Amino acid sequence: MPADIALAQGDFLVGDIDGNVRQVLDIAAKARDELGAAAVIFPELCICGYPPEDLLLRPEFLADVEAGLARICKQTEGIDLVIGYPRRKEGKLYNAAGVIRRGAVIAEYFKAELPNYSVFDEKRYFMPGEAPCVVTIAGVPMGITICEDIWKPRPAAQAAAAGALMILNLNASPYQAGKGKEREQVVSQRARGNGLPVVYVNLVGGQDELVFDGASFVVDAGGKTLLRSAFFKPSLEVLSLEGGQPQPGVVTPCPDEEEMIYRALVLGVRDYVSKTGFKGVVLGLSGGIDSALTLAVAVDALGPEQVEVVLMPSRYTADMSNEDALEQARRMGVKHSIIPIEPAFKAFLGMLEEEFAGQPMDVTEENIQARCRGIILMAISNKSGRMLLTTGNKSEMSVGYATLYGDMAGGFAPLKDVFKTMVYRLSRWRNRDGEVIRERVIVRPPSAELRPDQQDTDSLPPYDVLDEILSRYVEQDQGVAEIVAAGFDQALVRRITRMVDINEYKRRQAPPGVKVTRRAYGRDRRYPIVNGY
Repeated sequence: MPADIALAQGDFLVGDIDGNVRQVLDIAAKARDELGAAAVIFPELCICGYPPEDLLLRPEFLADVEAGLARICKQTEGIDLVIGYPRRKEGKLYNAAGVIRRGAVIAEYFKAELPNYSVFDEKRYFMPGEAPCVVTIAGVPMGITICEDIWKPRPAAQAAAAGALMILNLNASPYQAGKGKEREQVVSQRARGNGLPVVYVNLVGGQDELVFDGASFVVDAGGKTLLRSAFFKPSLEVLSLEGGQPQPGVVTPCPDEEEMIYRALVLGVRDYVSKTGFKGVVLGLSGGIDSALTLAVAVDALGPEQVEVVLMPSRYTADMSNEDALEQARRMGVKHSIIPIEPAFKAFLGMLEEEFAGQPMDVTEENIQARCRGIILMAISNKSGRMLLTTGNKSEMSVGYATLYGDMAGGFAPLKDVFKTMVYRLSRWRNRDGEVIRERVIVRPPSAELRPDQQDTDSLPPYDVLDEILSRYVEQDQGVAEIVAAGFDQALVRRITRMVDINEYKRRQAPPGVKVTRRAYGRDRRYPIVNGY
């Protein structure tokens, strides 16, 4: 009998039970026939996809999952499967992992530690399991755990006490900066604590605002990493066992932070667009750094033939902005068009002349320009069937430096969780092998170009200062006094935190975007709009 097990790092679509079942069967056949594996380990809830959210409240959905599981059992021979799915039992729903052998589920484990923080909401749907599950697979007694279980001592310790000589951990762990190293540190600690090797199999792919980075890995009983799968793409890796012990395999190097974030953005855009069925994307290209980086991400995700850009100059647009935008469109080989907004802007000012009589120009006229552009882009999106990508970053979204129904209009926001300072770092990283974003786009002072000689610093502090305050307030939950104690001006901190608080209503109306930090806007950070605190 073979003594190898395969780690199936797959991209499973939420709700596509038939498609996911087909993928499971194909992977199992490949692991058996081409790799000679005795067993194949799949990610958490892969039959239904993760996170299924309120689909779990639909009885017909759970019935379809049961039918899909039965189909896998019926059509799988000659290899064991360890696979995740929701399981309804005695009126309760569990996050389950089953062991399939010779056409039947011979053992089941129910997830014990249910995360209910950050983007996770599992206590809304599942009941926790209590008992360990140890099954002999490939000749080794293996304890089964699911995702959060490995972050807490009890489940692995229970499996060890029940006779496990190895731990299998099924995961749907989304990416955020630094998360990969943290995972391996925690799992290594758990392996050393129990004196058992751990096999960690993770999901890959984009799902709404989440991106799963894969990077499945194996550590030995001493916590040393023996194998690490690819980042951000599906893979099927074989782990060889000799004498019941895992043997060293290929350890994929960990990319640097900029590469990890950039690849997360690319995968997030690719899967969001493809899984929602759009023909491609369209975006406004201004000559500024945010739209330049968004274009690079879109082309890397989808290919130039699926990307269209529109230049929409106004009376305030600098010549260099048009030049830089045209040059990047040319370098990246995308379809482009130029549609000046001056006729529409004049028309709106004429229509509102009597209403605005005697009042000075202010942010109202700036917003009208942004909304002219939003109407143009949405019209092209509707006519072409291409999804509109917005180009705003996290710094802007934090303080409301964006226009509702203008530059916020669109279907997906690739840079929504990327601070402006990181936009610069990612742009330089993307230029590492050849300049696609002009250097002067990176070095020139940023401007919305909605009034004469405008610069972002007219309204905001320098982005290195702003982003540090925002990181402390939004991501670390530091209060004003704590931020001031770190060396920041009190009046500035109060102004910035106030801007964050009063612009929650805008963020509620923003499109989803890729989560890359520990605290993204949306389901990861939920504040009341009407808020007197």
